[in-house]
Amino acid sequence: MRSIRLIIAALAALSLAMVVAACGEQGGGGGAPPAGGGAKAIQKVPGAETKGDITVGSKNFTEQYVLGEIYAQALEAAGFKVKKQLDLGSEQIAFKALKGGQIDGYPEYTGTSLTSFFDMKTEDVPKEAQAAYQQTKAAFAKEDITALPPTPFENTYRLGALKETADRLGGIRNTSELAPKSKDLTVTSYPECAQRDDCALGVKRVYGLDFKETVKSETPYDILDAKEADIAFLFTTDAQLTLPKYAVFEDDKKFFPPYNVSFGIRNDALKKIGPDGQKVIEQVQAPLTVEVMRELNSRVDIDKQEPEQVARDYLKEEGFTK
Repeated sequence: MRSIRLIIAALAALSLAMVVAACGEQGGGGGAPPAGGGAKAIQKVPGAETKGDITVGSKNFTEQYVLGEIYAQALEAAGFKVKKQLDLGSEQIAFKALKGGQIDGYPEYTGTSLTSFFDMKTEDVPKEAQAAYQQTKAAFAKEDITALPPTPFENTYRLGALKETADRLGGIRNTSELAPKSKDLTVTSYPECAQRDDCALGVKRVYGLDFKETVKSETPYDILDAKEADIAFLFTTDAQLTLPKYAVFEDDKKFFPPYNVSFGIRNDALKKIGPDGQKVIEQVQAPLTVEVMRELNSRVDIDKQEPEQVARDYLKEEGFTK
């Protein structure tokens, strides 16, 4: 049975699908399959079992485990023989494994690809998601890798707080509103954030935030809950953001680059799965809005389910598998 959180997410996705459909009626052209009940069951790809193994990888955190399982199980449903390496480590380790042929494909974020693999400065990453994807695709192509079309959701940095803290600070909604108050506030962030231009360094430069103190932690929500920090660097698809106790501030100066997910696949592996296999990958990610991804992450991080089961339930709930 779907949890209440996913029902809310599905309604949001349905609303988005209705808007997209309306735009399609006005402008014509195709688009991604609608979320929810409009999704079609995955069909067996003729001869898929003769194509050899396809190894799907992922990095080493909840969202990546879930996405890796979704792609792997979807390809299996289409008849391909799939192996999984879903705990590779950092993006540099995963990218090295992809280039070296230890894996055939894995999900990566467009902004991460451009800044971590292709030496693009954060401020030079296009702010529009499709433009960032096109540049990512062009860069990967030089490595004999195809970056498949991106997910609807992106997982990017935002500043946030307990809702009660946001209210205490005057009902803050935008990041720029923090600037005159930051000198009296403590912030918590992941350790790597302090050195990243797309995180603490860039936010200080663009927004003028100069916090009184920084608490480095891998568990920012625990720090907020314990009142050991007022503000935190969060990710937009964090499981905890399904809970009403937290507030996320808008990136009103449009600083953070797009971080939509693109499944990067080696060209030789793409040839193996063919257009039908590619269609399966694009099909199963079509319902993945921010709200849906948060819900899936919450099933692992809050409900303590296994990513493999979460992915299996998602594919069934969206009508991709039985």
